[in-house]
Amino acid sequence: MKVTPTQLPDVLVIEPTVHRDERGWFFELFHEERWAELGLPAEFRQDNQSRSNRNVLRGLHYQLERPQGKLISCSSGEALDVAVDIRVGSPTFGRWVAVELSADEPRLVWIPPGFAHGFYSRSDATVVQYKCTDVYVPGDDRGILWSDPDVNVNWPTRQPLTSARDRALPRLRDARAHLPQYAPAMARGSAR
Repeated sequence: MKVTPTQLPDVLVIEPTVHRDERGWFFELFHEERWAELGLPAEFRQDNQSRSNRNVLRGLHYQLERPQGKLISCSSGEALDVAVDIRVGSPTFGRWVAVELSADEPRLVWIPPGFAHGFYSRSDATVVQYKCTDVYVPGDDRGILWSDPDVNVNWPTRQPLTSARDRALPRLRDARAHLPQYAPAMARGSAR
């Protein structure tokens, strides 16, 4: 397994060891002991899966009181996965990183608590899995506007299919009262 920091050092790309032969391929999506040895979170409390049509954009979401670290993978289609550092006081506050995920080239993204998350579906049927370090709590969900010009994520389109809720999310500067505070302990491996 290869672990590579992105331009936001707390967001990691994880490339599993893929065993290929004439039948196809196999890899371990998660292995608690191996992850713990690498300092990665090894305790997850909820698994989610979503299916999205082409041109769907979901996000940018986070929870405030019960923040979730997320391990993201794509089991069908292709997605552009995005994390935005929304931790007030972070040296990378307001910056974003995008990682291409594909069912054909298995890799995962670790997004620690304190980041907003979203993705864009590049395929007719994109299936994305999220392993979360905490459970979803209704009423604790928050988000920032996917098209916030201050964040300026370079999405592949300016007219995605989004939910009414996502279209009504505030800009980052208007959400400051509802953002997490930066603490170095929120970084790699601290989701336990």
